[in-house]
Amino acid sequence: QVQFVESGGGLVQPGGSLKLSCVASGSIFSIYAMGWFRQAPGKQRELVASITSGGSINYADFVKGRFTISRDNAKNTVYLQMNSLNAEDTAVYYCNIQRSLFAAGLGSWGQGTQVTVSA
Repeated sequence: QVQFVESGGGLVQPGGSLKLSCVASGSIFSIYAMGWFRQAPGKQRELVASITSGGSINYADFVKGRFTISRDNAKNTVYLQMNSLNAEDTAVYYCNIQRSLFAAGLGSWGQGTQVTVSA
C-alpha cells in the first residue's frame, strides 16, 4: 500500500508563495501519474495538478500560470510550487497516485498539509 507524507504548507499573505512536497512510499511511484488535490472547508476534494512519470502535465484552470508541479522519481517525491496565492487557495492539500492525468486518486489519503492564505 502506497503511503504519502505531504509537507510545506503554512500561513501566507495574499500574493505570496509556498512550495509543497509529497514523499510516497513504495516502489510503484515511478509507474503512476502523481496528482495534487485540495479540499477547502465545506467543499469536495478537487484536482489541482497532475504529472505523469514521463513528465506530461495537467493543471486545473484555476491554478494555470500560478502553480507548477514537478517530480523526482529517484526520491519518490512530487512538488507543487504555488505562486500568487489568494484566499481561494486556502485548503488542505493532498497528493496521490493516479492512473492518468485527469483521474481520481488511487491510494489512501495522507494527512495533507494545510495552506492558509490570509492577510
